Amino acid sequence: MLKVGVLGAGHLGKIHLRLLNESKKYNFVGFHDTNKTHALAIEKEFGYPHYESIDKLLEKIDVIDIVTPTTYHYQTAIQAIKAGVHVFIEKPITSTVEEAEELIALAKYYNVKGQVGHVERFNPAFRAAIDKIDNPMFIESHRLAEFNPRGTDVPVVLDLMIHDIDAILSIVDSKVKSINASGVSIISETPDIANARIQFENGCVANLTASRISLKNMRKSRFFQRDAYVSVDFLEKVTEVVKMKDAPKEPDDFAMILQNAEGVKKQIYFDNPEVETNNAILDELETFATAIETNTSPIVTLEQGTEALKVAMQIIKAFDN
Repeated sequence: MLKVGVLGAGHLGKIHLRLLNESKKYNFVGFHDTNKTHALAIEKEFGYPHYESIDKLLEKIDVIDIVTPTTYHYQTAIQAIKAGVHVFIEKPITSTVEEAEELIALAKYYNVKGQVGHVERFNPAFRAAIDKIDNPMFIESHRLAEFNPRGTDVPVVLDLMIHDIDAILSIVDSKVKSINASGVSIISETPDIANARIQFENGCVANLTASRISLKNMRKSRFFQRDAYVSVDFLEKVTEVVKMKDAPKEPDDFAMILQNAEGVKKQIYFDNPEVETNNAILDELETFATAIETNTSPIVTLEQGTEALKVAMQIIKAFDN
């Protein structure tokens, strides 16, 4: 089993601590948090071994799980990579694209693997939809959240929208052609509401909306492609597929038939793929262990995390245009 440690024991870090301690793929060694009082309280309550320095923790482990604020991702990841330790980094990968690209180069040089925590890739509703999505040409995404002070130190694009950016980039097999965006600050120093229109070279258009001051929570994406529509509800864990096919000559009495102006008839079919229950955070952590053990590519590579960050930064830059 791979020996693993955790950096950061905040809200999300405590979830990672618990899951890694229970995982059958890892041997959990301990954690480090810069707030010593907080760290000792966690050690006392849960029994997780606390290390006073990152260096001491790195000496004992094969994999580090970085769940610190984004501003610390770059420096702690460099420290781990140079120690020959594989790195799992929560999203976004780093604060800047330049930092992310340096991590990629260092990881290759020191022959260590890295994965970025874009957890929605492991959402069971998204997984159920993957083989149903085929060359979408229009994508509509809404990620709305009730206000929470946690995460407001960065624009909503890096806090929330980046989840959908990564999911869309994993599906659309084309380079980004242009981006238009707008953002509004309501309660934070950075935008709390944002909308972006991403146009890809293959003609696909993605319209993304994110808000962290909504009255209700919503995490839903819709993929429109030729003769089909796929809806993914990341929050409710539901996937719906609506397909249109040429109507049979003698349709069923209950069949839903549409006829266009030219007289062409199409029948609508509804499908609700089975969505298997899982723990997405545990899955992303354990698939990283598998990638290390089998020397294969992680599901969300450092390069993919960097591409998501690049698009996010382009969106933020477009706010000023």
